Amino acid sequence: MRVGFFTDSYFPEIDGVTYTLQLWCDRLSERGHETDIIYPDGDYEPGEGEHPVPSLPNPFYPGYRAPTYRRPSTLPDLDLVHCHGPGPVGWLGLRYAQKYDVPLVYTHHTPIEEYFHQGLPWERLASALQKRYPAIESKYMQLFDVVTASTSRINRDVDHVQLPVGVNMEFFQPTEQRWYEDETVIGYSGRLSSEKNLAEVLEVARELPEYQFVIVGEGPRREALRANKPDNVTLRDFLPREELPIFYSSIDVFITASTADTLGLSTLEANACGTPVVAADAPPFDRTIGVNNGRRYEPGNVEAATQAVEECLRTDRDTRGAVEQYSVDRTIDQLETLYEGLRDGRVEEVELD
Repeated sequence: MRVGFFTDSYFPEIDGVTYTLQLWCDRLSERGHETDIIYPDGDYEPGEGEHPVPSLPNPFYPGYRAPTYRRPSTLPDLDLVHCHGPGPVGWLGLRYAQKYDVPLVYTHHTPIEEYFHQGLPWERLASALQKRYPAIESKYMQLFDVVTASTSRINRDVDHVQLPVGVNMEFFQPTEQRWYEDETVIGYSGRLSSEKNLAEVLEVARELPEYQFVIVGEGPRREALRANKPDNVTLRDFLPREELPIFYSSIDVFITASTADTLGLSTLEANACGTPVVAADAPPFDRTIGVNNGRRYEPGNVEAATQAVEECLRTDRDTRGAVEQYSVDRTIDQLETLYEGLRDGRVEEVELD
């Protein structure tokens, strides 16, 4: 099949959606499928199968682009459209599928309503939009043949198939190389943005001055974190992808205080590298992080988070075994089954394990 991924998040911006699309394209290509990615243009040179949409800087969320318009007729002949967001490029995918009568899939990656307070300077407007947005996106999702989400955490009035985006278990595994041989290090990797609640991680670091904390990433909260961090916290830029398994293998515990993730891919990547995870006891971590791969704590409770870190340092866990169920190979098996069911007009009969 020839599948088109329509996304409003792609290189040069680095996030979980970008890496997921790249991984899915690679794995589908290995199985004989052809994939195209339609995305907002930016400071990135497109390769084969990548089709940029003219875009402008996004005034509400720096680093991302605001797409304008591209005619569906300028895109390749696709057998199936798979949209990865509700933005302008997602709507382009919807128009393409309707115009050429091809099956239409939507994957819910991000609870966008939780970003309004970060992107909008008007508190009352952000609060109003946050309340109303799920119903608006629900109506958009209802236009698709199938909606998927990594976990049951979707908060949308639409039936959906649970389909984790998947972890590359061959790439993310324990490495022999270690960066921090002589010290205990607690680490985080991801966006430095408000919904990740990294100020809470700084408070945990203050309670544990005997350990080093390394925060890897970029985002709008970077300077605020730099200005308020204790001496035992180091901020690093985003790492090249090939160095992430070394980082995950080098730290003793991965910590996240986020309450806005849909799967928390970086936590599962750390687990695949043998590292336990301390996470807020909120979706999706209430389903993905348990006694076999880490410890959860009450959101906002710094003392409980500190105790969770200490417990993970004292005990051993088969974290890799605990996340085998999220392997991307299993995801691609399910994705192929879903695509074939749509192509053959029997999607109601398709059952995913």
